[in-house]
Amino acid sequence: MLKIIHGADFHLDSPFSGLTPKRAAQRRGEQRELLERLAGLARKKEADLVLLAGDLLDSERVFPETARALSKALASIPCPVFIAPGNHDPYTSRSIWTALDWPDNVHIFRSRGLERVDLPGCTLWGRAFTDTHQETSPLEGLTVPGDGKLHLAVLHGCVGERNGYGPISPAEIAASGLDYLALGHIHQGSGLNREGNTFWAYPGCPEGRGFDELGDKGVLYVEAEPGRVKSQFVSLAKRRYEIITADITGPAGPLAAILEALPGRTSDLICRLILTGEGPAPDLVNLEQTLSSEFYGLTLVDRTRLPRDLWARREEDTLTGLFLRTMWEKCQAEPDNQALQLAARYGLAALEGGEGI
Repeated sequence: MLKIIHGADFHLDSPFSGLTPKRAAQRRGEQRELLERLAGLARKKEADLVLLAGDLLDSERVFPETARALSKALASIPCPVFIAPGNHDPYTSRSIWTALDWPDNVHIFRSRGLERVDLPGCTLWGRAFTDTHQETSPLEGLTVPGDGKLHLAVLHGCVGERNGYGPISPAEIAASGLDYLALGHIHQGSGLNREGNTFWAYPGCPEGRGFDELGDKGVLYVEAEPGRVKSQFVSLAKRRYEIITADITGPAGPLAAILEALPGRTSDLICRLILTGEGPAPDLVNLEQTLSSEFYGLTLVDRTRLPRDLWARREEDTLTGLFLRTMWEKCQAEPDNQALQLAARYGLAALEGGEGI
């Protein structure tokens, strides 16, 4: 059994344009810390291989401290490290891949053509993006020999989509005969998938960079042998992007509703907090001043509606009118029952095609 750490899409030196310059610089520094956590995981798991499936860097422009951190972290990993450059960090004459002398344990795939590397315990296949686009499948033409060995591949590409980023079809995965295909490019973890006898996965990015990359992020710890693969997600992220919705309807007020909607610890969250429901227009400036110290980053979005006469349509000869007459009678019978009032508002919103109350 081979123990593998599979990571991808670190996008080191991202601009973080949505943050202040100071916070953006801090986030780039925290990205470099991901490399130390990756190396620490490889040591802890006593990994046999580390496979990095492209886009370690966000572009060809790299801060010197990032280059030093990357080289140092990879050198500290006590096993071979294989890198398949992706569309953001292609292997070119101007890239960091050619500019630096890399540690002896690091192998960088350099060609658009598949390269075979025979290792103790397995055969590994890989290739590089040599430009920002690649129209052909990185698996094109690969069918591994039926020699009983463990066959792995580390590639950057896009399963199931015909685009300019190394499109891969499920049929190609099945035809390859690989035991495990370690992929990069998609920032959402895929879980372990199977086509034919070939297992494949995207680990996702190890830390989110925006509100299109929500939740916990990390890498995969994979155990593989011929015909058998299992994987485990391992979190590496220090910060998380989250979108949280708080319904401010009711007498408690916006702040109380927000506090009730929050998960436990929020100091590491970069949060978009969406206010919904019905009530007076919330004071976003005051709420942000009150709450900002509880988050690493906070954006408030007001999607509330001003109060309305809940029962204005109850005399209509419509389904909405029938619903409101029924709820009106219930509320008259129990005037202090706030749950009935809320049920009426939710029901009215649903009947009117609204997204909330």
